[in-house]
Amino acid sequence: MATRIPLAERLRPHQLNDYVGQQHIVGPDAVLYHAIQQKNIPSMILWGPPGVGKTSLALLIAKELDRPFFSLSAIQAGVKDIREVIDKAERLMNFNQDQPILFIDEIHRFSKSQQDSLLGAVERGLVTLIGATTENPSFEVISALLSRCQVYVLEHLSEEDLIGLVQKALHEDEYLQKHDIVVEEYEALLRLSGGDARKLLNVLELVVNAAVLHKEPITNAFVLRQVQQNMAIYDKAGEQHYDIISAFIKSIRGSDPNAAVYWLARMIEGGEDPSFIARRLLILASEDIGNSNPNALLLANNCFQAVNVIGWPESRIILSQTVIYLATSVKSNASYEAINKAQALVKQTGDLSVPLHIRNAPTKLMKDLNYGAEYKYAHSFPGNFVVQEFLPKEVSGVKLYEPGQNPQEEKIRQSLRDKWKEKYRY
Repeated sequence: MATRIPLAERLRPHQLNDYVGQQHIVGPDAVLYHAIQQKNIPSMILWGPPGVGKTSLALLIAKELDRPFFSLSAIQAGVKDIREVIDKAERLMNFNQDQPILFIDEIHRFSKSQQDSLLGAVERGLVTLIGATTENPSFEVISALLSRCQVYVLEHLSEEDLIGLVQKALHEDEYLQKHDIVVEEYEALLRLSGGDARKLLNVLELVVNAAVLHKEPITNAFVLRQVQQNMAIYDKAGEQHYDIISAFIKSIRGSDPNAAVYWLARMIEGGEDPSFIARRLLILASEDIGNSNPNALLLANNCFQAVNVIGWPESRIILSQTVIYLATSVKSNASYEAINKAQALVKQTGDLSVPLHIRNAPTKLMKDLNYGAEYKYAHSFPGNFVVQEFLPKEVSGVKLYEPGQNPQEEKIRQSLRDKWKEKYRY
């Protein structure tokens, strides 16, 4: 097994039928599958966790369509690199060549100006863009570019997919198939992979080397023993990204500042992007603290802005302060639950009519139709409040916001009870 090419790279699929998982987008009945077969794909964003096949799918699409393929990594490429690719695409168009595919890995790391430089080429049809991202493209890709792309969500690979991948590696890889490797237990391999195929194959290659050396079968205990001895390699490579961010968020939500700072340190030492950490803190401040302590969101937002100005290593201090503040703060997920309930209600009831008295009336016709006619301007009444209906009649009285059980929201509950009496049962 004296090869420098990692197993994950050696095992990349060469045709669409060999691709593992994601049948909801590349299965025989899926829209993307048919688009590939018709050789007419849109520009797209592949959004999913690490190691689920984003890069492999982009390579397969280019191969199936037999088009020129350019690849850039957002970590290393700049505007100059993008322009060079676009210039090449223009030359191909001038010679009536096929439209090239431009694959950009980790497109969420591109700045706004870098993404802007792509826009014209996508609009003019010079390239078909395939962007890969682990981050929500709604937040990380500029709206003008996102509106010109189809977003496909890739999911964690299933246990069946991962076991199949192990078997495929053992029986089809030109190096591994030379050895009589026996896998007696899969649980440890699967648990360490976290649904990440690349991570699974990296661990498998490590374990197989040891199994050949010691002439032992692969069991859960054997896997854990070998990986434990090499754990630093995986931590420094950032392959526990999602496990650690999960532990980090749950520690803050669980009000444990010690654990929260520990996991923060793990991310810092692993070379995590400080902006990624700060974004997660922003979300948590609203989702898990909300109006029980409104200052949490203000501090998290200031933290996000500060780390983008300062950078490493000093921003670790700002992150630490914010993490400890959020972890020790009062908690409430009332705002998060309220919007979830509201969206579920909208999906259930559809587009209900806006009550006439709170409609906008910018024209004479609308005023003649009594739009806004009976609206009561709250500031014209004592205490800047007057009882009136703001919901469609079909959902009148539905309570979506339930204040949390904490001092700040108890005050909010009392205020709402005084205003609305029995209507919302506060």
